[in-house]
Amino acid sequence: MFDQLFENFAKQHVLIIGDVMIDSYLWGKVDRISPEAPVPVLNLQKREQRLGGAANVALNVQALGATPVLCAVIGKDAEGDQLLKLLEQNNLSTAGIIQSEHRVTTIKHRIIAASQHVLRVDAEIDTEISTEERNLLLDKIKTLLKDTNVVIFEDYDKGVIGETLIAETVKLTKALGIPTVVDPKKRNFMHYHGVSLFKPNLKELKEGLKADFKGILLEDVSNAVAELKTKLRLEGALITLSEHGVYIDANNEQVQIPAHKREIADVSGAGDTVVSVAALCVALNLKPAMTAALSNLAGGIVCEHVGVVPIDKEVLKSEAIRLLSRG
Repeated sequence: MFDQLFENFAKQHVLIIGDVMIDSYLWGKVDRISPEAPVPVLNLQKREQRLGGAANVALNVQALGATPVLCAVIGKDAEGDQLLKLLEQNNLSTAGIIQSEHRVTTIKHRIIAASQHVLRVDAEIDTEISTEERNLLLDKIKTLLKDTNVVIFEDYDKGVIGETLIAETVKLTKALGIPTVVDPKKRNFMHYHGVSLFKPNLKELKEGLKADFKGILLEDVSNAVAELKTKLRLEGALITLSEHGVYIDANNEQVQIPAHKREIADVSGAGDTVVSVAALCVALNLKPAMTAALSNLAGGIVCEHVGVVPIDKEVLKSEAIRLLSRG
């Protein structure tokens, strides 16, 4: 079963719409305090730039064997040129990327001393893109949709995604019969009407609905999801529950999948992995329980690694055979 499933993953084309960025890392050691101010002085030893945001989702989709294409607006600046270079170095298409003189390319600088995250410096604009930029992006989306099996909205609240872009894109996908999967953030949370699968975490679910339930009682979660589905006319919702696994409500099926016991090293990027696996499952019209189980398994695997890393397809397949075949 899983051999064929992963072969089918490789046939999928995924359009990822959202906020792309550069994750910059500065590693060094601190052995003195600055004489200019009571702050540590980092002796820089190594620097690295990686793809972040929606581009990390593209790396996960690619790692699963599928073909990702990013649709985003970045700055017409040195950082934007560097981002395009990083995409090319990772064999990712730049066909959906628009460079604008009115934006800056988001870059997150993380300063790390002796494995300790000391400081993060963000350079970004998070206002919504202009009408002109949105129309240019919609033109890209229209062109790229004809070769697409599933669309992911990867929203980091940096301004690429807005209410009009969502509505226009969902309208296009519905006309073409293409499913849509959403990894939401706060600003646009209640704008994703009629999408195929909506994937917030528990904190985002509570904030989005202004719900005040405490803990993770299944009854509370299921009631909140039912309310969310009604308000947004969702076909399905997948809620990540951190160490408690995931909950899915789709196709008249409600299932909670517990997390597998693991040595957790870093939860960074787990959500990107979950939405990538879930989107491919939706594209292949898998049953909700299998979509939830495979996504949950993939999210746990990447948490065993330090830093943001894409899923290893062979590891996921072997663990799926070992842990999920009985289901």
